[in-house]
Amino acid sequence: MQPVRLKGVGDSLWLTLDPGCPEDDLKAQLVELFERMKHLAVNARVVIDAGQNEGAGDLIRRLETFLKETFHVGAVTPPPGKRSLDEEKTRTQDMGRSWQHRRSDVLMLAGRVRSGQKVKARKHLLILGDVNPGAEIEAAGDILVMGSLCGSALAGQPENSDAIVTALDFRPTQVQIGGYVAAGLPSSPGKTAEYAHIEDGRIVVEEYLKAKPFRNLPWPQVR
Repeated sequence: MQPVRLKGVGDSLWLTLDPGCPEDDLKAQLVELFERMKHLAVNARVVIDAGQNEGAGDLIRRLETFLKETFHVGAVTPPPGKRSLDEEKTRTQDMGRSWQHRRSDVLMLAGRVRSGQKVKARKHLLILGDVNPGAEIEAAGDILVMGSLCGSALAGQPENSDAIVTALDFRPTQVQIGGYVAAGLPSSPGKTAEYAHIEDGRIVVEEYLKAKPFRNLPWPQVR
């Protein structure tokens, strides 16, 4: 067996490692493989399958650092786990009944949220309009603004760090996700949708269409 096997799966590069191979040998093989790809490795999404043995997670994290520092790859993740029976049942029910059995957890508002106004949603919040400077919007889940976000946005309140904040024109004065707070976040010079999320214990902002944060979900899931 080769120490490292590489194949393309969807929009990701899938690496299968020999868990019994020394780490230095794995890195040498990775260098050989990724140098052949040159610029194609930059920002690539990589899945590393290091088996189920103890220490596989630590090995993946070390190789993630190595690949990002050496070849500037994008996200590095382990393989998605097998779905449980409950997950499979949920998927079958959702797809078969087109989600009609679910009650909406989204508060959707149309119009401009003006300075001094505060909007709070029990779960997710969707604004079809702008959020002006001095306005505050808050949700227990995700916040989506189909317009300019120029006020304060508090998502995932109080402790949901998996929530996101996204806007077509992303220029908030402050963003909070769970217990993490960031102010004066930079925005792209071009007009492109961006989103904020938690990564490595801090709030980061990325172009939504470039990052495509939900692209690897196996089927449409309820947030």
